[in-house]
Amino acid sequence: MKKKIMNVCGMAFLAISILACSGQKKGMASAEATTDSVEVASEALTVEADSTGYIVRVGEMAPDFTITLTDGKQVGLSSLRGKVVMLQFTASWCGVCRKEMPFIEKDIWLKHKDNTNFALIGIDRDEPLDKVLAFAKSTGVTYPLGLDPGADIFAKYALRESGITRNVLIDKEGKIVKLTRLYNEEEFASLVQMINEMLK
Repeated sequence: MKKKIMNVCGMAFLAISILACSGQKKGMASAEATTDSVEVASEALTVEADSTGYIVRVGEMAPDFTITLTDGKQVGLSSLRGKVVMLQFTASWCGVCRKEMPFIEKDIWLKHKDNTNFALIGIDRDEPLDKVLAFAKSTGVTYPLGLDPGADIFAKYALRESGITRNVLIDKEGKIVKLTRLYNEEEFASLVQMINEMLK
């Protein structure tokens, strides 16, 4: 009887240990956590997100990608090295994006568009070209917008299921210097100020 209880206790301790090391986030189903603890643990380590869903951090190199813009041109992020780069993740169905984009146009793009040391790309999440063109027209933005089918570029920066709008500011060396989420006047003002300082 004593041996049986010890075996049960030992198994319970082992199960708890596996779950504790799996790196699962709160709210994740425990059945999901136990399916393949080794695989789940390594996956969690590689895509650990912050409270806003970002999987990249300030100070890290920005993940590279190539995007097709609405005019058909392709741009690789690595080809913009030497410039201050702002990425804006957006979509036509995002009300906060629609609110923020005219400010990006007025306070950032129109001010710096002729500066050869600056690049701004709006990355539209998983929408067809015609919809993205109509979106640009309806918001009145003239900065470049690119297509992100399947949100694959987005998924290099944040958890695929997390929301937008998001801005990523990258320095001339290709490192992330600022991450924003949603539209907050104070945070946006600090983004504008940082861009102004970096382009002095």
